[in-house]
Amino acid sequence: MTHGDAPVGKAPDPNDWDHHWDAYGEASERSPAVGYRLALILKLLGRPPAGSTVLDIGSGQGQFALRLQAMYPDLAVWGVEYSAVGVARSRELAAQRGSAAKFRRVDLLQPTALADGQRLATHAVCSEVLEHVADPVTLIRHARALLAPGCHLVVTVPGGPRSAFDRHIGHFQHFTARKLRQVLTDAGYEVQRVLRAGFPFFNLYKLALIARGKKFIADLENRSPGEALPAESMVKAFFDFGLRRSVDNSPFGWQMVAVATVPGKDGS
Repeated sequence: MTHGDAPVGKAPDPNDWDHHWDAYGEASERSPAVGYRLALILKLLGRPPAGSTVLDIGSGQGQFALRLQAMYPDLAVWGVEYSAVGVARSRELAAQRGSAAKFRRVDLLQPTALADGQRLATHAVCSEVLEHVADPVTLIRHARALLAPGCHLVVTVPGGPRSAFDRHIGHFQHFTARKLRQVLTDAGYEVQRVLRAGFPFFNLYKLALIARGKKFIADLENRSPGEALPAESMVKAFFDFGLRRSVDNSPFGWQMVAVATVPGKDGS
């Protein structure tokens, strides 16, 4: 039996994120690509002023929100996430760490509103979310109900070819810089810049996953909690070292990153 509720011999639904966080959440925590993105996001987000509210849109299992709250205890950090398992994992980790970060389950493909005690966010992140929905414009447009005018937003999405694992976890598409800019513009944001980050080591990491194909999926599905994949430590050490030396903006980068703002009330 694999992790989650998928029966033996039956592939899980690519959009079943309750299963995906059960099966792949531990591997995600150790992924060198995740670490690279977190560092890049923190650089582009900047240091929010004390008392600011920061929103993680599609917060997964809470990695970024919990890290940000630990770095800056004077912020109000919220995460909104579609997966009930992701929210449960986030809340459990927050309790274990004594973190003040708060998490709630929200389907941003539907109109939404602030929760009790939640303020409009002055800073926000949406990392590796938009590729998972057929209508990314609607999702990021609905998120604006949770963001203050002038909110500083950092968005990341994958570029380059999709791997078997990408398709397995429901990537509808990968983005070009032009496509990412268009999605945010159509959703009503003012795009400041779009970066093509990660060359060459992020690209090499993605190519390694493409080469593994479905074998990588099988390894993750069948691993036991705490079990390392073959050569995982060596691969992680290599890419951790390399990704720190990747270029943040290059014509060839496959990690797309956008910096945008929410227009003011007067449209400015």
